[in-house]
Amino acid sequence: MDIKTYWKQRQQAFEKALNLAMPKATLQPATLHKAMRYSLFAGGKRLRPILVLAAAESVGGKPLNAMPLACAVECIHTYSLIHDDLPCMDDDDLRRGMPTSHKVFGEGIAVLAGDALLTYAFQLAAQTKPVKRHNAAHYVNELAIGSGNQGMIAGQVVDLEGEGRKVTPKQLRYIHENKTAALITSSIRLGAMSANASDKQLATLTKFGQSLGLAFQVIDDILDITQTSEQLGKSAGKDLEAQKATYPAILGMAKAQAEAARLTKLAKDTIKSMGPKAAPLQAIAEYLLSRQN
Repeated sequence: MDIKTYWKQRQQAFEKALNLAMPKATLQPATLHKAMRYSLFAGGKRLRPILVLAAAESVGGKPLNAMPLACAVECIHTYSLIHDDLPCMDDDDLRRGMPTSHKVFGEGIAVLAGDALLTYAFQLAAQTKPVKRHNAAHYVNELAIGSGNQGMIAGQVVDLEGEGRKVTPKQLRYIHENKTAALITSSIRLGAMSANASDKQLATLTKFGQSLGLAFQVIDDILDITQTSEQLGKSAGKDLEAQKATYPAILGMAKAQAEAARLTKLAKDTIKSMGPKAAPLQAIAEYLLSRQN
């Protein structure tokens, strides 16, 4: 399939839905809502929301029904980026090719904009239409698991603690499974849940998401070394500068590239049994392996 056309079409539909779903920049307090929208609409690949939509399609659902959940996961992802860029975290001044939130609005408003996006994500999830097998409580719980203390935040904590220290391959995998793969996996599960996925379908898509999420982060580690800041839209070489645990740093570049390819193949093989409806997910996995930013 033509993944670039598919991606563009889904991205355009998502952008319209996200704009309608978010508070207007003029809503009081205006500074907060301007800051929320500044980071949310700064660009980006929109990988997670597109995975939500593709996962819904893979089990016979309509992307429109999954759109509130697509918006919710993008709110979560954007909040995490705002907080990641703060001086107390990665201390970065460039994100998605634009000055980071705290550089534009100050640290206090940046923290609160991230907090507001996180909270608003659960409001959107709770408003998602229930189906026979899944309801608002299931959606909210899934979002909390992927983004919370045993998911994305857990990975971020161990990532911070690992800076400048010797990290084992097992510890590195834990960081990436949680910091990146957890929310990617939840995005896929949420999309499928909105389309009334069965337990068997969810189990298959969970395995796909875990492998895809790991592969995505390995590729990110590689690109941080091989690409420029202009290509990435964020500061290149930050991982090396901060002495972060990455796959190239621990395994070497060649083995890291081989691991990304292995994980991508594993992800694709996992959903072969789902047939033609899962073709977009297959194509997304292959596309991410060859991405340059």
